[in-house]
Amino acid sequence: MRGVRRWKRYRPLRTRLALAATAAVALVAVGVCAGAYVVIRYALVHQLELNLTQSATLAKQQSRDDGDRPQVLADSCRFLAAPACAQTVPADASRRPPTPYRLPVTPAVREVAAGERAAYYSEVTVDGHPVRMLTTPLREGLALQVALRSDTVRDGVRQAALLLGGVGGAGVLLAAVLGYWVSRTGLAPVARLTAAAERVTATRDPGRRVELPGRGPRSGSGSGSGPAREDEITRLARSFNTMLEALEQSVAAQRRLVADASHELRTPLTALRTNTELLSRAERLSPAQRERAAGALGRQLREVTALVNDLIELARDEEPQPLVEQVRLAELTAHAVGTAREHWPGTEFRLTVAPGAGEALVPGVPSRLSRLLSNLLDNAAKFSPPGAAVEVTLAPGPEVAVRDHGPGIAPEDLPHVFDRFYRAESARALPGSGLGLAMARQIARAHGADLAAERAEGGGTVFRVRFADPEF
Repeated sequence: MRGVRRWKRYRPLRTRLALAATAAVALVAVGVCAGAYVVIRYALVHQLELNLTQSATLAKQQSRDDGDRPQVLADSCRFLAAPACAQTVPADASRRPPTPYRLPVTPAVREVAAGERAAYYSEVTVDGHPVRMLTTPLREGLALQVALRSDTVRDGVRQAALLLGGVGGAGVLLAAVLGYWVSRTGLAPVARLTAAAERVTATRDPGRRVELPGRGPRSGSGSGSGPAREDEITRLARSFNTMLEALEQSVAAQRRLVADASHELRTPLTALRTNTELLSRAERLSPAQRERAAGALGRQLREVTALVNDLIELARDEEPQPLVEQVRLAELTAHAVGTAREHWPGTEFRLTVAPGAGEALVPGVPSRLSRLLSNLLDNAAKFSPPGAAVEVTLAPGPEVAVRDHGPGIAPEDLPHVFDRFYRAESARALPGSGLGLAMARQIARAHGADLAAERAEGGGTVFRVRFADPEF
C-alpha cells in the first residue's frame, strides 16, 4: 500500500486521470462482456434442455405400450444430427434390458425410478462425445433417460467467449485511448495554469495571463442576453487571472511606493547632508549661523523620522488583532479635537455631537482610530484660511464628518486625494509628505469603515468616515 501511495504521489495528474478513466471504462466493458457471456451460455443450455424435455415427452408416448420392462428406445448418441438417445431404467438393479444400456446408469437414476429423487440434468460422455442428459420418472418403478449431444452448445459458448473476449480487449484499448484524450482535453486549462505559474515564477513578471476558452457574451454587456456558461476549470483559470492581476497591481504599488519614497526622501536627505557638512565646519560660522543650521538639521530629522514612520505604517497594511476593543467614538473624537487645538492654536475647532450619537461604540484599535481622526483634522487645519473654523460633526450611523472652509479640492484632484504621495498643485507649497490621507484611508478600511471626500456647499472640503460592522 505504501508503494501504491508513493506511485500516486509522483505520477502526473494527467496519467492518473487517464488510468482512472481507462480502468472505469474497462471495468464496464469487461462487466458487459461477462454478462453477455453468461446470458448466451444460459440461453444455449436452456434451449438444449427444452429439446431434451420435448424428446422426453415423445419417448414417454412411444413407451406407453411397452410395459415396465427396461429397454433402449433410441441408440443414436454417436451422430450429431441424430435424434436423442433414450432408455428406460427400472428401480430394481437385477432387471436388465435385452440390449446393453447406452447411457450411464448410476444409483441416482435408480432413486429417480423409485420416486426417491426428482428429475435432474447431468453432463456425461457417450462414445467420446459430450452429452447433456435428462433423467426423469416415467411411471412407478421406472425412470426415463434422454440425452442429446452438447457439442454445438460447447462450441457456441466457446466461440461466444472468444468473440466477447476480443470485444472486451478492443473496449479496453478504446477506453485507454479515450481516457488519454479525456485527460489531455480536460486538463489542458490546468496545464496552461501550470505553465503560467511557472512563467511568473521564472520571470518574476505577473503581467501574464491564462488564456480562457471562448465563451458567449455576458448579460448586461450590450452584446448578448444570456450569461456565460463556465465550468470549474474555467472559473479556476479566471480566478488565477484575477490573482495575477491583483499580484501585478500589488507589485506595481510597491514599486511606486519605493519610487515615491525615494523621491520624497531625496530632498530632506540632501538638506541633512548639507547642514551636517555645514556644521562640521562650525568654527567658520558665527553663533547665529550655527544656531540656524542646528535648528534646520533638527527639523529635517523630524521630517525624515515622520516620513519613515508613515511609510512603515502604510507598509504594515493591517491592524494588530489583540489590541482591538470597543471604542466610544464620542470620547475618541473629543480627544482628537483637543489634541488638534494644541497642535494648531491659531485654528478654531468646533465639535458637534448629534442626538443619539454620543453612545456609539465601534470595534477597533484606539491609537489607530485616533491617528485617523488626527490626520483628517491636520489636513483640514492646513487648508483652513485664517479665522475660519474646522467643523467636526459626530452623527448617528455612526459617522464622523470633518469640514474645512479652505479652497476645496479641484474636481480633477478629487479621485486622487487618497493616493500615496499625491499632492494637488495648490498644496505643493504646504508642509507634508502626501501620506496623511493615504494612511487615513488605510486605517478606515482596516476598521471596516468608508472614508470619502467631497466638495462642501459654500466652499471647502468634507471628509466623512462612515463606520459599519467590520470583520476582524
